[in-house]
Amino acid sequence: MRIMNIESKITISNDKGLLDLDVIHGFLTTSYWAPGRTREQVRTTVENSLCFGLHLDGAQVGFARVVTDGAVFAYLMDVFILEAHRGKGYSKLLLQHIFSDPKLSHIPKWLLGTQDAHALYRQFGFTDLAHPERMMEWKRAL
Repeated sequence: MRIMNIESKITISNDKGLLDLDVIHGFLTTSYWAPGRTREQVRTTVENSLCFGLHLDGAQVGFARVVTDGAVFAYLMDVFILEAHRGKGYSKLLLQHIFSDPKLSHIPKWLLGTQDAHALYRQFGFTDLAHPERMMEWKRAL
């Protein structure tokens, strides 16, 4: 477990016991990328990912999770700061914490998907895919 106190009011932690699934599920179901995700699906994704919560005065206001093989690849997912807390630099703090985590700081290849936060991620070195023609996806109809 790694906890970083940025200031007396803000804590970023990868302790899953501190995560508020109601906050995470509530946000994700209203996001453009996860509408309709069930609480059970959110619980399962948390169980199977390296997760980070950003807390302000003990209340969760941000979240991100990473799916990784622990050696060469990581996928950054479900990153958010609650709307009432945006514009204060919390997303940058959360990402700095994630990329400096000892379990992740040596990972050379990262991917993510975003519709509207390109400028944020570019600050951390993310670029457009060099070879999008090499990437494929499969969306299973369930």
